[in-house]
Amino acid sequence: MTGYCTSVPDRLTATSIAQSPMASSAPAPASTLPCSGAHDAQAELPHIVIFPFMLKSHTIPLTDLAHQLRRRQMATVTFLTTPGNAAFVRAALAGADSVAIVELPFADNLTKPGAPPRRECVETLDLMSSLHAFVESVSLLRPQFEEALAALRPPASAVVADAFLYWAHTAAAARGVPTLSFFGMNMFAHFTREVFVRDNPASVLTRGTPDPDAVFTVPEFPDVRLALADIPFPFNDPATTGPTREMDAKIGHAIASSHGLIVNTFDAMEGRYIQHWNRHIGPRAWPVGPLCLARTAEAAWHHGDVAKPAWMRWLDEKAAAGRAVLYVALGTTLAVESAQLREVADGLDRAGLDFIWAVRPVDADLGAGFEERVRGRGEVVRGWVDQRAILAHECVKGFLSHCGWNSVLESISAGVPLAVWPMGAEQPVNAKLVVDELGVGIRVPPKSDAVSGMARSEQIARVTSDLMTGETGAEAARKMSALAAKAREAVAEAGSSWRAAEELIGVLSKGNTPQS
Repeated sequence: MTGYCTSVPDRLTATSIAQSPMASSAPAPASTLPCSGAHDAQAELPHIVIFPFMLKSHTIPLTDLAHQLRRRQMATVTFLTTPGNAAFVRAALAGADSVAIVELPFADNLTKPGAPPRRECVETLDLMSSLHAFVESVSLLRPQFEEALAALRPPASAVVADAFLYWAHTAAAARGVPTLSFFGMNMFAHFTREVFVRDNPASVLTRGTPDPDAVFTVPEFPDVRLALADIPFPFNDPATTGPTREMDAKIGHAIASSHGLIVNTFDAMEGRYIQHWNRHIGPRAWPVGPLCLARTAEAAWHHGDVAKPAWMRWLDEKAAAGRAVLYVALGTTLAVESAQLREVADGLDRAGLDFIWAVRPVDADLGAGFEERVRGRGEVVRGWVDQRAILAHECVKGFLSHCGWNSVLESISAGVPLAVWPMGAEQPVNAKLVVDELGVGIRVPPKSDAVSGMARSEQIARVTSDLMTGETGAEAARKMSALAAKAREAVAEAGSSWRAAEELIGVLSKGNTPQS
């Protein structure tokens, strides 16, 4: 988490980020829009406006996209945010040459019924049930967005907007600016959402007497068989209606009506779904990932600029001792109940593995005496960690994850096999892809306790042990190593993702829409 700005500016400002080896949350000097100091060479490039949803997991890959566009000198970039998210965005964009940050004032009256007042990012919501109200409240930023878009010089060539910001697509289109959608999902998840809306497989699987072994065969890909546990909310309940379904429909419309879909994936991993989408669904998908590989800067402690964190020193000690370490992180958006966290703790204790666990919330109760019992072989971190640095560490050989797509891609990029435990959103679909199709992970059984709905400690112990020491885990590690090599090839010069980004920007440079 980063701090909120102390005040809302009374005018829009664009902040140019100077190239720096360190991420800094301190505001750089600002200049009033329009931006008139752009170099002539940059003025000839297409001008891409990036507008992420106010959720870190949706913002991070778009900051990675900005890094890629600037490092390759493919486009000038303006990044839109709000004052309460600006410090995080500035830190994430540090080192990206000449990116302009525009803060859209998020005033106290920008709320709608049911939305918590003055909350500027999803992580600050007390309950995820208020997400749809938050999404609707954010739509009140439309006048500020339109003002910023009108003030930009040179004018925007295209707007890359999160599909949660469905109104931004409409507003940009009204000004004749083409939009590209982004939603933070893989291609398989985008495709299966179309299947869920079209075929309603949950209604088939719940018809008559429930059968826990029942599966729905996807017509386009008969080898893809979906159990009810693979279908995310709200599509797993045919009776679900109301705000969540309405919000999903708006998201779907935003994607369908845009001029293209930027997807954080790569062809060697999801080629058949990319091809099917482009031939039969649309708009055209542009696979440009893994975007996390767009950043090449090393952590500040590699250069002696700051002290190495205690958790990194702990990993170094494990590497020196020749120990393999399991990394555990269960996401930052959806809170895991205390009782479930204690089951995880007990499972890690039972497994006897060396592990590092990034715990959220920071004051979570992991059970009496747990941290003392595992001291030496287990490192519990109650605070921020650099997940990419952890996964890249030589001693980290497995990752127990909630299966958010950013985490999956970071694990793939580092070549670290997964134990996947989907918590919500599209994570069950991600788990299906990771385990059944790619073969680079093992799944924690869904609702292993039929009464409580929790995964029990013995299941956690079995799955993590299989991942770290079993033959199933060894096979997943072999496949993950091969997939990691393909990921690096995709983003390397002349790779599939490299070419996709180049082709997309080439279309924009000619003044055409990306679908043409």
